Amino acid sequence: MSLAGKVALITGGTKGIGAAIAAKFVKEGAAVVVSYSADSAAAEKLVQELGADKVLAVQGDASKVSDLERLVKATVEKFKQIDVLIPNAGTMPMIDLEHLTEESYQRVMDVNTKGPIFLAQKAVPHMRAGSKILFVSTTLTAATNFTPGYLPYMASKGAIEQTVRVLAKDLASKGITVNAFAPGPTATDLFLKDKPEAVLNHIKSLNPFGKIGDPNDIADFVAMLASDGTKWLSGQTIRINGAAA
Repeated sequence: MSLAGKVALITGGTKGIGAAIAAKFVKEGAAVVVSYSADSAAAEKLVQELGADKVLAVQGDASKVSDLERLVKATVEKFKQIDVLIPNAGTMPMIDLEHLTEESYQRVMDVNTKGPIFLAQKAVPHMRAGSKILFVSTTLTAATNFTPGYLPYMASKGAIEQTVRVLAKDLASKGITVNAFAPGPTATDLFLKDKPEAVLNHIKSLNPFGKIGDPNDIADFVAMLASDGTKWLSGQTIRINGAAA
């Protein structure tokens, strides 16, 4: 599963699942560019831990096309190419239909849908045959047990899954494969925040393995998706959730 010689661009790559993916990729021999929105301390810490020769951190808004263009430019200037693109940055406010506003809806769609699509648009000219785009969805799009507050989030991720199907056909002529991975509940700081033990235990009970996923579980699988062993896989959304859905 070596990623030696590859260059990966990961938005939202300094915390949680994104940081775990970055660490795994560097371990497997890749160079990585990670973007972050505001927390420069977390970005600096990640670069120090993984090595400034292998990791570049770039601040920017993952929903703004101008920032995405700047991110792609910084990646190519530093590492000359992009082999794996992972639009990982996302937002998940809990808002049901009654409380949804045009502004809150637009923000979710801008970060979770518009940003990834336009990042792909800007990155593809720098991606050679054999490169991979790995979008991020959610197990919730296949779940039957969820709350109404996931309305804008699930709408944005449903759009991503259809984007994967379309871009897989669009980019096949360039030799670029397009897939998505869809994690279930994962023990990131963001997910665990403000959840009492009773709630976490209930979430664990819904999983056949009786646990919440670990970011490293997701990173291991994404590294496999990014490897040369998945050349014939494209247009798919793969759920990583321990049989939860």
